[in-house]
Amino acid sequence: MIGATDINGRIIHVTVLALTLCPGLACTQAPDTDNAAAGTGAPQRDLDLAVQAREPVQVFDNLYFVGVEYVSSYLLTTSDGLVLIDALLDLDGYADYLFDNIRTVGFDPADIRYVIVTHGHADHYGLAGVLQDRTDARIGMALEDWRLVESDLGTAAPQRDWIIEQDEALTLGDTTLRFDITPGHTPGVVSIEFPVFDQGRRHTTYLHGGSAPRTEDPAQLQVYIEGFERAKSIPDIEVNISNHPFVDDFFARAEALAARGPEDPHPFVQPGAFYEWADGHIRTTAELIDELQR
Repeated sequence: MIGATDINGRIIHVTVLALTLCPGLACTQAPDTDNAAAGTGAPQRDLDLAVQAREPVQVFDNLYFVGVEYVSSYLLTTSDGLVLIDALLDLDGYADYLFDNIRTVGFDPADIRYVIVTHGHADHYGLAGVLQDRTDARIGMALEDWRLVESDLGTAAPQRDWIIEQDEALTLGDTTLRFDITPGHTPGVVSIEFPVFDQGRRHTTYLHGGSAPRTEDPAQLQVYIEGFERAKSIPDIEVNISNHPFVDDFFARAEALAARGPEDPHPFVQPGAFYEWADGHIRTTAELIDELQR
């Protein structure tokens, strides 16, 4: 077991798993994570869409949740098209579900310019090939995780449109996203800094692309820590979201957002919370390194 923390700073324990989830998209069950997973509880392991479907949510002026119970997919709107963060699973009904959710929140999937895959597990890259076939979107991943996906899918893997590199930035219209390669969960995790707006007020957002380490190699765990240290150097992060709703209490916070009064704070805006969360990951991972080296 590896100790980690959820976005609210609570310690959770995550089973160390192989780097590949659902090779070739052959499985219908989520990975076996410990039931102590924080947030609104352990994730649903039945990936049938009838179990997983959730209503899309407008989280900020320019950010929409279009994912499922177990795994997030976010639609980021810009003045020059759409960015989709993570592509769900390629299981029965998921493609139509994703496209319908995007239409429900008022946008045309044909306007997706880029799909950013945070890491090379099938619950994040699953529909990348479908999106590549059905839209003009360019698919982006870090090189190591392109290799991971290609090892899973072989000739069925999506083509390499875009290799996301360390410190790269993408500017699309009025929005700039900045990328950090933060290995640990997979060899090429992509973490993203980008702006969101609440009634026009700007907030810096950070999405860590794989915040639970899946290695017991002390050297790799140290690289994982260094990714969090770099993230902590970003000033004024006020919004911390995850690509798994159970990690960031997404649905509980979405309910609070729906009930928000005119003078209430935005439940996803939590100044200082990101840095405490990052410190929690650094601390528990450093403790694990010490334990492994004894």
